[in-house]
Amino acid sequence: MNQKRACIYPKDIQRITGRSERYGRKLLQDIRNYFDKEPHQFITVVEFAEYSGIQVDIVNQYIVD
Repeated sequence: MNQKRACIYPKDIQRITGRSERYGRKLLQDIRNYFDKEPHQFITVVEFAEYSGIQVDIVNQYIVD
């Protein structure tokens, strides 16, 4: 079974955007604030796609397990 991860990490954002991993950490924090999540909660691929305006299937292409 070849399933993708449900959550997204700064390294994934780095691959998608071409920006630094530090930018990815900052963006995840911004997304947590946007969705009113606690610091320990994960950001899903769907939430990232909604926030960034990038389609979910495009985001999934960049996720490496």
